[in-house]
Amino acid sequence: MTIHWCGTGLSAIPGLRRLIEAGHSVKVWNRTLDKARDAVGDLSDAIAVFDIDALDAELQAGDVVVSMLPGDWHVPLAKRAIAKRAHFVSSSYIAPEMRNLDAAARDAGVALVNEVGLDPGIDHLMAHALMAAYRGSDAFDPGNTISFISYCGGVPKHANPFRYKFSWSPLGVLKALRSPSRSIRNFSELRVNRPWDAISSYTAPLPTPESFEVYPNRDSLPFMEDYNFDPAWPVKEFVRGTLRLNGWAEAWSDVFSEIETLEGPKGEARLKEMSDAFWASNAYDEGEPDRVILCVSLKAEQDGEPVWHQTYAMDAWGDARGTAMARLVSIPVSLAVEAVLNRQIAAGVHAAPSDPKLVGAWMGEIDRLAQHLAIVDHLA
Repeated sequence: MTIHWCGTGLSAIPGLRRLIEAGHSVKVWNRTLDKARDAVGDLSDAIAVFDIDALDAELQAGDVVVSMLPGDWHVPLAKRAIAKRAHFVSSSYIAPEMRNLDAAARDAGVALVNEVGLDPGIDHLMAHALMAAYRGSDAFDPGNTISFISYCGGVPKHANPFRYKFSWSPLGVLKALRSPSRSIRNFSELRVNRPWDAISSYTAPLPTPESFEVYPNRDSLPFMEDYNFDPAWPVKEFVRGTLRLNGWAEAWSDVFSEIETLEGPKGEARLKEMSDAFWASNAYDEGEPDRVILCVSLKAEQDGEPVWHQTYAMDAWGDARGTAMARLVSIPVSLAVEAVLNRQIAAGVHAAPSDPKLVGAWMGEIDRLAQHLAIVDHLA
């Protein structure tokens, strides 16, 4: 069985190298051969120019296709995988078109595993672990009021005036800023058209507590079902959001103002122009450390008093192993590939696993990737 790893971008390399070094049969597909050779040429010469038809010609039943390519490639690659009875793995959110492949994947007996990077990915594992711990605790009561928050952000370890540096395409960041979000705040649904309209402050329970600016991201509500929330539970807060350094909103105020005015093809052209400028002025320098903070918290209250409250708090930064972002995105992808090969994930379309054994094993691996990872019991 061969792992067909497509894409050797900034966040792909540690997981890819891990699979090759573990002795798996891996073929690397990339649009630029030289970049792929620079990334893994010291470990493998099984490298080819990415072409979906050429890949399709080599696909065998039981193989795994990994897509670390832009999102519009995921569904076409997943469809080719199903046709050849091969599996598929990506770190991206499950798009409706991917979800629609569930029945075909089940019929073919193959797993299409998505949302196994950092966010989405590690955050899901933490949420599942917290939910299992709460449900198994003496404090569990269906009448408890529940609050859930999940905040993740990649920021520069050494702050710059822009309060941000780009470890991936600035265009993706700019487009995300134009996306509406949906979450729950104070028992009510909160809809926000632009993130800067809902910025609040969050103090992360790190060894030295640290405050950040946070805002809701995408549509949080479907994840209540994914995390096994009972529809009858009273939910005070439920938000999956983005975390930024304090001062970010002020530093980006001119960006927000311009983004709001952009429309149509001219607007898209201007976004691309802005992206290129940001990449030139605010990308990471060679060897400059990035930083990733992820906090996932679950709190249960009874009569207004907390009866259970735990938070996973993770802090990681770039070191001799490379960037924190690359480690925390691609190593979980590699763990998902191995789980698929070991038949630990059922056929069909899935996000990061909730099975306690897999969650525990993966979190053990992730503990080695971060400089700090802890479960904070706020009531201890």
